[in-house]
Amino acid sequence: MRVLVLGGTGSIGTPIVRTLVKRGHEVLGLARSEAAAKKLGAGGARSIPGDIRKPKEWLGSLPQCDAVIHAACEFDDAMGEIEQHLLANLLPYLAARAQTAKFIYTGGCWLFGATSDRVATETTPFSPLPAFAWSLQHMRRILETSGIEPVIIHPARVYERDAGVFSGFARDAEERRSIRILGGEHVRWPLVHSEDLADLYALALEKGVARESCIGSAIDGLSVGNIARAFARRNGGVERRLEIVSADEIAAQLGEWARGYALDQQLSGEKARSSLGWVPAHLDPESEIQFIT
Repeated sequence: MRVLVLGGTGSIGTPIVRTLVKRGHEVLGLARSEAAAKKLGAGGARSIPGDIRKPKEWLGSLPQCDAVIHAACEFDDAMGEIEQHLLANLLPYLAARAQTAKFIYTGGCWLFGATSDRVATETTPFSPLPAFAWSLQHMRRILETSGIEPVIIHPARVYERDAGVFSGFARDAEERRSIRILGGEHVRWPLVHSEDLADLYALALEKGVARESCIGSAIDGLSVGNIARAFARRNGGVERRLEIVSADEIAAQLGEWARGYALDQQLSGEKARSSLGWVPAHLDPESEIQFIT
């Protein structure tokens, strides 16, 4: 298939591009800079000059695509407005074509709110972090749009060994005498490795049922205390304490959206496993963190 990936140079989109290319798909990516174009090219994708903030400038020259994967997000106070403008132009464009396109939309774990000891599934009512509440309206609009085949994926918190949501732990373990954690040691994060998540997007593209949703969670929930201690053990020799940062503190630094880091959550990826045949390979983040390269 020919697939347009929005956000193809981001932490979610980059491995999606690589995975789709490996599986034989023709991948296009939106690039708003020369550096982004080079990164897409390195991953095997063809770059299309453009910015999600200005869809009218590139939609008219967009090649015919079989599918669109929307994995782009601007993490600032205007992110909801930016996406609203994008969808207001992109969805009518796709719906008006003779060929029905698959549209894979990225929701998110923070739409489920704090689940505590409950493990949320696709049937769990949403309780979104206020900074992301706009996403529910956007999902409804997508699901109600005729002429497309929408599939929703809700990624857990995306990590790599020293990157993604683990980047702060890794940096603190290298540079500080303490490792900062948000909300408290008890706070649990549902987790998925970026490579496993990319596999899920590929499966959703190839096998996903229109108007269905899947949670991309390989580990239901791992406490941030355990994550921080794994980094401390890897960087042994200097005693490191855990430093609690409140949700108010992180929101003041990064914005209201960052309160999500302090949510105690557990999410199940069982539906993705059973309905799409998803088999995550990264199931022991603590061992991966402590592995010395």
